[in-house]
Amino acid sequence: MSGDAPALELRGITKRFGSLVANNAIDFELKRGEIHALLGENGAGKSTLMNVLYGLHQPDEGEMLVDGETVEIHSPRQAMNLGIGMVHQHFMLVPVMSVAENLVLGAEPRNGLLLDYKAAARRTRELSERFGLAVNPDAKVENLSVGTQQRVEILRALFGGAKMLVLDEPTAVLTAQESQDLFRVLRALQEEGTSIVFISHKLNEVLEISDRVTVLRRGEKIDTVVTEGSSERSLARLMVGRDVLLRVEKSEHTVREPLLQVEGVSAEDDRGLPAVRDVSFEVRAGEIVGLAGVDANGQSELIEVLTGLRKPTAGTVRLAGRDVTGASAREVKDAGLGHIAEDRHRRGLVLDFSLAENLFLSEYRRPGNSRFGLMSPRVMAERARGLLKAYDVRGGDTETRAASLSGGNQQKCVIARELSADPQVLIAAQPTRGLDVGAIEFVHRRLVEERDKGRAILLVSLELEEIRSLSDRVLVIYEGAIVAELPPSSSEEDFGMLMTGGGRREEEAA
Repeated sequence: MSGDAPALELRGITKRFGSLVANNAIDFELKRGEIHALLGENGAGKSTLMNVLYGLHQPDEGEMLVDGETVEIHSPRQAMNLGIGMVHQHFMLVPVMSVAENLVLGAEPRNGLLLDYKAAARRTRELSERFGLAVNPDAKVENLSVGTQQRVEILRALFGGAKMLVLDEPTAVLTAQESQDLFRVLRALQEEGTSIVFISHKLNEVLEISDRVTVLRRGEKIDTVVTEGSSERSLARLMVGRDVLLRVEKSEHTVREPLLQVEGVSAEDDRGLPAVRDVSFEVRAGEIVGLAGVDANGQSELIEVLTGLRKPTAGTVRLAGRDVTGASAREVKDAGLGHIAEDRHRRGLVLDFSLAENLFLSEYRRPGNSRFGLMSPRVMAERARGLLKAYDVRGGDTETRAASLSGGNQQKCVIARELSADPQVLIAAQPTRGLDVGAIEFVHRRLVEERDKGRAILLVSLELEEIRSLSDRVLVIYEGAIVAELPPSSSEEDFGMLMTGGGRREEEAA
């Protein structure tokens, strides 16, 4: 082992899946104690490269060096033995177990034949205090917030002795505050000498947290640059291969009749507690109405009521003048509602189905698309080919399983299906969650085009900048109630006050 050698070096790594070249002769270097960002569009090959490093895929060509010595990594266990830990985008925890039990899984400290739980809890506390990862060892994972679950994943990697940490899209499911908490933890790890690979497509985060950035595009390395002196615009150009509009361009809009009318709607969450409280608003043809709020303030339950996935306890919902209160999801869809779901895995796609099947989910009941209950493979494939091309879905063809696409390309499939059904009202819930800058630009442009065609769009997003740049009007939700309507030009401070309950209307406070 050479003291001057990088912690990690990848040389000429190539990985193919059939005819698809996911990584093409990629070089990558991670210095000791640095945070090195791996940046690229969805499907650029970032996760594949790190899965090769972690032993989940075997490279077709190239070599890997750890501390200057050539290694072959055939499994995650081998990677961990070499000091490489990985925190996946979708967590690998056992929900019914405690934090301490998850940490020691596979390497349990024993007292005779039994698990030495006290030793596990003690080691958990020691690690969490050392790195500022405040976690209760006895808490059940299923009861933890997403941000805390991620800390448990990081702790588990450190528990296994990781000196190098790979974080795959770590902020994709975090709130802004949780992301800042994560960055504090990463800096503490860096000060202790841990080397970190930070996979992302969020330019502002890469600029904030990393020392260097390596950019991948369509499976190839484009460049490695020092973060200091780089800008969002320069990184976006490397990522996409062209200048990218970092703002939304909108023309003046013409609003017409109300297409979505919500009056006095209330609903309960899964525990039977009030989640939506007497909500009333309308969305008219030709406008985008944004719903701004901190996560878990009733947005998900409200969306479920509007889309037929949850029964309201009070109030009415009208779609293009038709009362759809309490109607099923199919009835609401037939009435003219499109729904870009906030969780594309649970609600948006059937991951084991092909892309053609997923894109046909709304169409199979229409005349001419099926006979005697059987769908026409030819009709499905023709329709899917057109949509995959029109929406620039990369990484597969009509027969590719949805699960094998990157998150951003999965989202494009959902959007393609929902918009191609020609809805009058579109509910876009977190439509750009997990998307890169080029895909975000594409989705924003499509939403504005749909507005200009006369659709009524309700945009629900945790990204305040997205709400402000896309919306014509903004509703603020706090603890399940609409507390204000603001023009999108209002300041972040005004929004922040209302979103955290600090600026409720005087009549409500009285």
